[in-house]
Amino acid sequence: MNVLITPRRGGGHRGRDSSWSFPKLGESLREEEQAEEEEVSEEPQPAAEPEEERPKPSRPVVPQLAPPKIPDGERVDFDDIHRKRMEKDLLELQTLIDVHFEQRKKEEEELIALMERIERRRAERNEQVRFRTEKERERQAKLAEEKLRKEEEEAKKRAEDDAKKKKVLSNMPHFGGYLVKAEQKRGKRQTGREMKNRILAERRKPLHVENMREDELREKAKELHDWIHQLESEKFDLMEKLKRQKYEINVLYNRISHAQKFKKGAPKGRLGGRWK
Repeated sequence: MNVLITPRRGGGHRGRDSSWSFPKLGESLREEEQAEEEEVSEEPQPAAEPEEERPKPSRPVVPQLAPPKIPDGERVDFDDIHRKRMEKDLLELQTLIDVHFEQRKKEEEELIALMERIERRRAERNEQVRFRTEKERERQAKLAEEKLRKEEEEAKKRAEDDAKKKKVLSNMPHFGGYLVKAEQKRGKRQTGREMKNRILAERRKPLHVENMREDELREKAKELHDWIHQLESEKFDLMEKLKRQKYEINVLYNRISHAQKFKKGAPKGRLGGRWK
């Protein structure tokens, strides 16, 4: 059962008759229920057949609708209800907004604190690195000073030992010939060293690759590769030659040893006027 109730409106303002009258609404609902019950009770019952007894139809159950519990003599202002609901929704929305901004402010503060902590740790780490670098530099300087001091002490000690040796040898005879021979040997060694340095300087040519282009660098690399290949080939040939010479020396040494065995077995002495 649907009941459509429309409020009566006045001309230009809401008067006393424009609000809902709930006692009249309850009376109208009760009258309609009683009318429905009377209509159901006045329906004709079907006639029973003589041959077969049919079951009597059950009476339909009409749900009893409880009228809305509205106090008598009072009127409901739906505009006021709507206004209060809007105020409640706005209050809840404002609460959510405040919570959101409070949470956002808290997150921003945590982010700022995190950034400050990261910067502080970075500064501490840089300070530790600087301190370690200074300590390492000081340690290296101390090691260099210690090494230089030891070298100076060793050089001073060698000079003193040489002076003592010269003093001892000066008191011995034929010291002049010894010095001449020592100078000659030293000159020969220097000459050999100078010759070696000269040969190495001739073989080790300067590269001068600072101002070369890419194609020139490639050509220079190819030239060096060919030169290294040639040196490796010469080294291999010399190693093979050395192996052959060692083998020939061993063969000759074995032959000499084998020949000396027979000479050692011959008796020594004078036999038949000749020495054997």
